Amino acid sequence: MAIATQPQTLVDSISLAEFLTLPETKPASEYINGKVYQKLMPQGKHSTLQGRLMYLINTRGESNRLGYAFPKLRCTFAGRVIVPDLTIFEWKNIPLDQNGEVQNRIEIPPDWIIEILSPEQSSIRLIEKISFAIKNGAKLGWLIDPIDRKVLVFEGDHLPELKEDDDNLPTLKVFPDLLISVRDLFNLLTF
Repeated sequence: MAIATQPQTLVDSISLAEFLTLPETKPASEYINGKVYQKLMPQGKHSTLQGRLMYLINTRGESNRLGYAFPKLRCTFAGRVIVPDLTIFEWKNIPLDQNGEVQNRIEIPPDWIIEILSPEQSSIRLIEKISFAIKNGAKLGWLIDPIDRKVLVFEGDHLPELKEDDDNLPTLKVFPDLLISVRDLFNLLTF
């Protein structure tokens, strides 16, 4: 199995229907504007932030049925397929099947999308992905830069806002007790 170390365009042009019939790839592939892009294999800081942030959100959200964070969840909506590093749904918006279990195919935008920038990754592509999700119904987006220790926050129709140091990061309104500063976020990297 080949492991992507650089973002790769796997196919020049393809329809969404054709993309949805392709076999899964590792790491995951996304469908954006008729092209298929394979995500990068996460490295240490990326994986640590993803895992610990997911744990932090789910510790606050699951027991009180406020919301839930999914890692690398494939979301298909508005003609695209994206696989954010973390996809967070308010509890009432988690797509469920007739058995009350999460659906396998997610066909709505998440309420909150989190992307963690890897050193070889295009920040422009991630900004575009988060902006697309916001334009199509997501309430909140974070682009985390572990190298510069900054977070670009996307909310509604506002311009993205850069957060750093002791700036508090906004979360979904259903998480009133989830208070985290940029410094707190990057302290999750410390063992």
